[in-house]
Amino acid sequence: MAGCEAMLIVAGIGCRRGATGDVVVEAIDMALRTSGLTRTQLALLAVPDEKMHEAGIHAAARDVGVAVAPVTQQAMERVSAGALTISARVQDLKGVPSVAETAALAAAGNGARLLAPRSANTMATCAIATGDGR
Repeated sequence: MAGCEAMLIVAGIGCRRGATGDVVVEAIDMALRTSGLTRTQLALLAVPDEKMHEAGIHAAARDVGVAVAPVTQQAMERVSAGALTISARVQDLKGVPSVAETAALAAAGNGARLLAPRSANTMATCAIATGDGR
């Protein structure tokens, strides 16, 4: 696809407290497969700033070879209309329809769009978004 090289590919992560790196990587790999992408195309993991202390997220980032970027609650709320998944539970607890999807959208920048609904296992969710990174 023309111009695709300039697009930033971001994995948004949501997880339960104490999720291991392996569980987070499993969610990332599921989301990448669903989106038709590979780990080498991934530029960044985006997480709510309140999750920046989670060791499993940082272990997953090391495993897939990308950095972790915090996303503010305000930024996630700003892009929430672009979410494909709507969880009433997450909306009540976190104020957004999907943590993974809104984190990915917020970090992907202008023109951000999800490539597929979030993927989930018992401890983590992941959504892939692309945007211009600004």
